[in-house]
Amino acid sequence: MYLGMYSFRGDPAELLAGHDRMLALLPAGQLELHLCLQTEDGIAVLDTCPNREVFDRFSSGQGFRELVAAAGLPRPEVQHLGEITSYVLPPGVAA
Repeated sequence: MYLGMYSFRGDPAELLAGHDRMLALLPAGQLELHLCLQTEDGIAVLDTCPNREVFDRFSSGQGFRELVAAAGLPRPEVQHLGEITSYVLPPGVAA
């Protein structure tokens, strides 16, 4: 599993609302591990894909650009974080 980060700069309250709109546009069950956090200058979204190739294709694709625009979000800065080698979830939570 590959982890990437999208940094959206701007008013955090507006960006968080846009992130909620973006999630509402996605089919249920599409995301495996997805985190959104408020930063000093906006929000950061950490998102997983099966591998880097899929992340590259998705993050640079027209579909992603259209999704971001439909949610009213600015174009993000995309950062490659790397392959996830392990993670721990609370008991009873499945990934």
